[in-house]
Amino acid sequence: MKRFVLGLLAATAMSASAFAQEDIKPGLLFDLGGKFDKSFNEASFNGAEKFREETGIKAEEFEISNDAQREQALRRFAEDGLNPIVMAGFSWASALEVVAEEFPETNFTIIDMVVEKPNVRSVVYKEQEGSYLVGVLAAMASETGTVGFVGGMQIPLISKFECGYASGVMETNPEATVIRNYTGDTPAAWNDPTRGGEITRSQIDQGADVVYHAAGGTGVGVLQTAADAGKLGIGVDSNQNGLHPGSVLTSMLKRVDVAVYNAFSDARNGEFSPGINVLGLAEDGVGYAVDENNESLITEEMKTAVEEAKAKIIAGEIEVHDYMSDNSCPY
Repeated sequence: MKRFVLGLLAATAMSASAFAQEDIKPGLLFDLGGKFDKSFNEASFNGAEKFREETGIKAEEFEISNDAQREQALRRFAEDGLNPIVMAGFSWASALEVVAEEFPETNFTIIDMVVEKPNVRSVVYKEQEGSYLVGVLAAMASETGTVGFVGGMQIPLISKFECGYASGVMETNPEATVIRNYTGDTPAAWNDPTRGGEITRSQIDQGADVVYHAAGGTGVGVLQTAADAGKLGIGVDSNQNGLHPGSVLTSMLKRVDVAVYNAFSDARNGEFSPGINVLGLAEDGVGYAVDENNESLITEEMKTAVEEAKAKIIAGEIEVHDYMSDNSCPY
């Protein structure tokens, strides 16, 4: 009898575990540039991988190849019963506005855009704060006093990176020069490493010896060109220090992985909540990367300065201008 009861309890526990795993079917939709772009999309994938490693639950994934696929892909995920569904990138907003209303019982999360629906979580970041920090490091590492910025698609969101970076540079060295260029004004700008390399070469020819990119897959070309020229690059979104050890000064971390992981975990735990989530330095949503690949490039003086700036931003003593608040940059 005792063995029977123990066996029944074990079976019940197994059933409960199986139910918990079957009760959530997460989906992840990547933006243009591909899952393994070493940047934004890959950070999203890493969040899903962390969730899979912890729970055994693998997210259904899809990589679009053009903008026309967005609404169809999102609707198919919802029709297939995937829940929650996370979209990496602001360009999913129009499709989500339509599909979220069609599937009111499905929980959606969009990263980098606000969609005000009762079943949507919108995750946005204070990219200007993390960019300010890498600007401080760029200004201190530069020997020429000229640094560069290469953006992907020229949109207000990427201008937040640019302006935050310029703020950090100029407030550290008021005599510095910041050269700023964008790859283009269409989604193709996120996946053009050749063009990214050409722009970087032009900036180096103008004296830039540190170049920060916020350009998705295009940034691979930026970092490669800077390394080949014996200059320093700065990565973005994911930790890109290891792409060219000793040639990447740091990476501005945008914790997209956290947004994905939290959405999946909250849904599994019955704690998913819609609304706007804003992640900055105080929430560990942005930051800068130091590891074995770049620690020799960051002096104690630089580390002290950047940590001091970080503390002041969190405390509100430094307020980094948000380009999207007025579509302007004071630097």
